[in-house]
Amino acid sequence: MSRPADIPMPNQYTQTREQVREYWQARSARERLILGGGIALLSLAIVWLIAVQPALRTLRTAPVQLDQLDAQLQTLQRLAAESKTLRNPVQVSPEQAAAALKAATDRLGEGSRITVQGERATLSVTNASGPALQAWLLEARSAAHARAIDVQLTRNPQSNLSGSVIVSLGVGS
Repeated sequence: MSRPADIPMPNQYTQTREQVREYWQARSARERLILGGGIALLSLAIVWLIAVQPALRTLRTAPVQLDQLDAQLQTLQRLAAESKTLRNPVQVSPEQAAAALKAATDRLGEGSRITVQGERATLSVTNASGPALQAWLLEARSAAHARAIDVQLTRNPQSNLSGSVIVSLGVGS
């Protein structure tokens, strides 16, 4: 049997749709109900896995991530402000710088000594804790406008530091 040239052949989609329709109509009402329920359940599971579950996971983790990002933002803003301050420092006299370094060194304890020579100062420490030395460096940078140019420290078995830190003073008129 031949077909006229003006009638197009059914494509694969149309054929498949017809096969599914025939299969569906060949089922009893009870089978259609069971198949429809299964298809609905499968569709619901797919929607859950693709759309709902990832969105709920995002909603659960978003507040924690926002808090972390806020903390990072505050840290970056603080560092930016500190950087701006350090770029345009207020000039301090050599006497003010020496006094600021001496005060910071006194807080380190008995195992520390500061020697100021011109625009350089040398801190010698014995058994200083890491956080205490970090605090000293921060105070030296902010109060005396000093920056470390040479650091030679060793860690002892008690995790304390001993050695020397040479800083350049940011003194002016």
